[in-house]
Amino acid sequence: MQNRFYPRIAFMLLLLVWYVPTFGQNVQVSGTITDEGGLPIPGAAVLIKGTSTGTAADIDGKYQLSAPSGSTLQFSFIGYLPEEVQVGNQSTINITLEQDLSDLEEVVVVGYGTVKKSQLTGAISSVGAKEIAEQPITDARQALQGRSSGVDVTSPGSKPGAAPQVRIRGRRSFNASNDPLFVVDGIPIAGGINDINPNDITSMEVLKDASATAIYGSRGANGVVLVTTKRGTAGKTVVSVDSYYGVNQSLGTIEVFDGPAFAAYKRESRRATGNYPEGPATQEADEALFEPVELEGIAQGRTTDYIGALLRTGSIQSHQVGVSGGSEKTQFFVSGNYFQDKGVVKNQDFTRYNFRANIDHKINDKIKIGTSTLVSYSERNGENFNPIGGAMQENPLGKPYDDEGNLIFLPTSDGLRTNPLAEIVPGANMDLTKRYRIFNSIFGEWQISKGLSYRVNFGPDITIDRNGRFTGSMTNSRRGGSPTGSISENFRFNYTLENIISYTKSLNDIHNFKFTGLQSIQNDNYEETDIAVLGIPAASQLFHRLGDASQITSANTNLTEWTLLSFMGRLNYDFKGKYLLTATLRADGSSRFGENNKFGYFPSVALGWNLTDEPFIGTSDFIDQIKLRTSYGAIGNQAIDPYQTQPLLDRTSYAFGNSPAYGYGPNTIGNPNLRWETSSTFNLGADFSFFAGRIIGSLEYYITTTEDLLAPQPLPNSTGFGGFTTNIGKTRNRGIELTLSSVNIDKTNFSWSTDFIFNRNREEILELPNGDDISAGRFVGEALTVFYDYKKIGIWQSDQEDEANAYGDNVGEIRVEDFNNDGKINADDRQILGSAVPDFVLGMTNRFNYKNFDLSFFIYGRFGAMIRSRFHDSFNSLFGRYNNLAVNYWTPENPTNDYPRPNQNQESPKYASSMSYFDGTFIKVRNINIGYNFSDEIASKIGMSSLRIYSSIQQPFIFSEYRTKHKGIDPEVFIDGDQGTGGGEVNENISPAITSFTLGINAKF
Repeated sequence: MQNRFYPRIAFMLLLLVWYVPTFGQNVQVSGTITDEGGLPIPGAAVLIKGTSTGTAADIDGKYQLSAPSGSTLQFSFIGYLPEEVQVGNQSTINITLEQDLSDLEEVVVVGYGTVKKSQLTGAISSVGAKEIAEQPITDARQALQGRSSGVDVTSPGSKPGAAPQVRIRGRRSFNASNDPLFVVDGIPIAGGINDINPNDITSMEVLKDASATAIYGSRGANGVVLVTTKRGTAGKTVVSVDSYYGVNQSLGTIEVFDGPAFAAYKRESRRATGNYPEGPATQEADEALFEPVELEGIAQGRTTDYIGALLRTGSIQSHQVGVSGGSEKTQFFVSGNYFQDKGVVKNQDFTRYNFRANIDHKINDKIKIGTSTLVSYSERNGENFNPIGGAMQENPLGKPYDDEGNLIFLPTSDGLRTNPLAEIVPGANMDLTKRYRIFNSIFGEWQISKGLSYRVNFGPDITIDRNGRFTGSMTNSRRGGSPTGSISENFRFNYTLENIISYTKSLNDIHNFKFTGLQSIQNDNYEETDIAVLGIPAASQLFHRLGDASQITSANTNLTEWTLLSFMGRLNYDFKGKYLLTATLRADGSSRFGENNKFGYFPSVALGWNLTDEPFIGTSDFIDQIKLRTSYGAIGNQAIDPYQTQPLLDRTSYAFGNSPAYGYGPNTIGNPNLRWETSSTFNLGADFSFFAGRIIGSLEYYITTTEDLLAPQPLPNSTGFGGFTTNIGKTRNRGIELTLSSVNIDKTNFSWSTDFIFNRNREEILELPNGDDISAGRFVGEALTVFYDYKKIGIWQSDQEDEANAYGDNVGEIRVEDFNNDGKINADDRQILGSAVPDFVLGMTNRFNYKNFDLSFFIYGRFGAMIRSRFHDSFNSLFGRYNNLAVNYWTPENPTNDYPRPNQNQESPKYASSMSYFDGTFIKVRNINIGYNFSDEIASKIGMSSLRIYSSIQQPFIFSEYRTKHKGIDPEVFIDGDQGTGGGEVNENISPAITSFTLGINAKF
């Protein structure tokens, strides 16, 4: 598919380069381009407007070109404001370009307000609409991966609708959430951002240090992501159309034995126990081992590719129409979007419909109101469905269809393994989630007097989820039994109400003050309803008439509520814009804590120094900006389940005489003294810009210490309780972050720029109440989660038989390290093997422009992490009953150290888990995008103000030892357990990695 797709696109793009504009008589124009100080600007671009024709200034700032007399020349250079001059009859045009300070004066959203970039004291990184639009993504969080320093985003596999996992500056907590807070158009949200259309987002600011996040108090303990959606501007109404369509192809699957290799593997499992003769296979021995269908498969050389039969060529598409504009009084942005991701695994897809209306209206010079409204509906198939694992284990010698083409439910006589293709028969499995979301951000703003304003924000958020599941009789989980069905419905109503007062005062243009005060309340109401049944009479009913079933197996409803009351004060002060101070105090009262610790108080302070404004720096020819920042502050975390402070009851059943009866008994132990988990962060940062904006970036160093961690504490079984939630331990995160953007080449017809990020974070447990907690996998001095297991060092070889027997092992079995050198292998020989936390993360985007063409590619890499591949233990058995990974196993003729000898007496290898740990280092080419921008004249001829067509390829390459050496697929993992997958693990719940090819259009009218 790839070989056919891109030549066609290249041919289409070449057809576009045919236009040569004509304006009339040409004039020979020359001149000099200088800066405000009269110095020449070598390399400054001169372009005939609306064309790709131009030139560049030489080392003395001089230029010369031929231009039509009716044309307009555009003069530009990085770091300077562009100028336009009409040619007319002029033969000499000298230009002075003014320095562009817009990058330094750019306004950054900081929460409850904005600040100029040059006045920023906190650690904040940004991702704009350009980065978001460069690749087709389902979830806006995916755009942060490799583009925002300090942010670790993981998105394993390709299951449609699956949400990425985001960690900002590492993990702090054992049990409380490590997810950041997302704030959309000023409203903190509780229902996630997966319903938001990425095309509607204009920017995402990531607040990382305590100074930046403290204004959100307990909700900002794990960092804050401010999402700002597009808004209208006064002027001409603009209609935009953004559309793309693409195909998805599997980037590979885990390799299992084909038919002949499986037969050899099964024979070897019997040779190991003396139940199959040594030497070449014989017909007589095979007939004693294999069943008739397997013998037929061997004779025919049959290999049934069950995995391939479950896969397809998927597709991804997005179509959006947006309308923006307005008058001086009213501005609007309205959009509608249709998005669909059809996965490469059959029965997996995700479809979303979005409508957005952002409206701002000025009632008078004092009062302004507005709203941001999102209405979303989505359908997701296959959230809990993935038949790949079963297909990997199915005997490849089996026969999936009879001679008439009918599916055979049992391809072999093994009753525990049914035909994986039965799982995708229409109506056999249904796993459908419907989701409705209405999210609003409504505000009113009153300019009370000069410098004094009041704003009220109200954000109602309604989410309705309904998951319906049906499992038919002829599936592996039912194996001819009665069909089952279930419905799970969730209703969430969350609202935020904020009152904000702001006061700005300047004294003699020297002392500048800004105070922001906040009172806020957030309330969450979450209702759950679940029912599951057995014995649905007609498969066609699916889960729509559960009342007709013969048996109700479970039914439950639940209500969870919590409230957060907050007060905040922030003072910003600067002296001549040179010395900067930000001081914040936040108080949060959470219903999740008891009366003794209801409120938490979280202060922070930040200092900044604009060295560029100092006399010894300001006269430099190459320094645009150097700013030093430092901050310290504390933030709380209350992200635990409600009601942990209270003892809860649970219903029990017992016999009352000869009759069943029900009662209630203690279920959990409450802890009224439960208190806030608190993180204190020190941050030291520097922002810089050199050579008129050719090199800009920031460097950060931080230390975050978290105390009073919220975590379960085990209790002796004799108490009748497993444990209770309490405050234990201390953790620390230390790291370095670098963000760097450079303009490498900037010529008339060609430019090249690079964006680069580097993250290095070290998380460490500093204290535990009773030292190392092996049962929970927690060790002082190590990351919050580690892999603690036996270390495989090879396979016992024939000349090591005596030593193997001394350890209770045999030749051909896994050899693990005797860690404590006591001459035996037991639980004391387990050791810390590694962690899913990477040593460092890199992201790099390169952008090229040549005339009307543009090209960009994005590379992302994680280095030094360890992953656990559950394929290599769960699907790597010895018996020969199920198919196996296509591994290099030990035999007397093949004395490898890779994998143990098959053995019919061992269903699973001894120390099997030791085979599953691998280096998770990888480099991915995430996106390659090539586009062509039509000239304004061509666009106007077809009724458009601008037109661009483009093609892109997502994830064409993954470079990883896990793929090349160990036959894995994608080493990208969730750092914490999520979506049916353990932390740092790869398993059968993850759909195969994919490559996507897309073709799209961006048009404005």
